[in-house]
Amino acid sequence: MTTRMFTSPLFLGFDHLEQMLERASKSSSDGYPPYNIEQISQTGLRITLAVAGFTMDDLQITQEDNQLVIRGRQADDSQGRIFLHRGIAARQFQRSFVLAEGIEVRGAWLDNGLLHIDLAKPQPEVRVRNIPITRQTATANGTELGPVVESKPEKV
Repeated sequence: MTTRMFTSPLFLGFDHLEQMLERASKSSSDGYPPYNIEQISQTGLRITLAVAGFTMDDLQITQEDNQLVIRGRQADDSQGRIFLHRGIAARQFQRSFVLAEGIEVRGAWLDNGLLHIDLAKPQPEVRVRNIPITRQTATANGTELGPVVESKPEKV
């Protein structure tokens, strides 16, 4: 059962936020691979995943709508090897991050077992727009003809 968070009539058009929160809560709670998220500039973010043992061919990064998905799949290279202890797991993973509207993936690189993904978040624009107030006109039978816009002279 899902609980609706934005039930107030003052929150109009926030359905997509509830969907994103639900998607984020369903993402894997597995701690593998460990990751960092850091702010590298006023508009820049970097996600760093510890992917020791993975090559560039073993990793895949996709953006599916507002979801960044990182997948890793290693080939099993243990054929003919005898391990007395195997502490380095060769397993696959999928790690997902829900991105806010407008976040752009700038690039990714692999360096010393760390996968770095740079993101850019847009600066919010201040938007001010005047909305004209109109008067509805009606015919004798009560059907509306539409708004009549009265323009006020602008101050110079």
